[in-house]
Amino acid sequence: MDERTDWVRAHQARESPPRFEGWRDDGEHTRAKAGAPGGRGIPDLSALVAIVEALRRAVPHELQEQFTALQRELLLTIRALIDWYLDRLDKPELEPQVEDIPIE
Repeated sequence: MDERTDWVRAHQARESPPRFEGWRDDGEHTRAKAGAPGGRGIPDLSALVAIVEALRRAVPHELQEQFTALQRELLLTIRALIDWYLDRLDKPELEPQVEDIPIE
């Protein structure tokens, strides 16, 4: 565990990656901080990762393979739902079919 912590700290201490030459940093396209009111920042998934890690540790060794398969299936299901939703967003909105009925 200490090796992971040291590795994370070492990578966090590094400088940020070089920026693209044409990158505009006028604040227009900067991401809002997670949890900031009105911002659409990247959510912090560390709590979710911690829960999954705790579940993985709690699963008996005999069931590790099944738990891994369950995680894989869950991720594939989430991916399929996202793909379905994105496909639905790309399609034009269907207009309701209206039929004119002549009134005599």
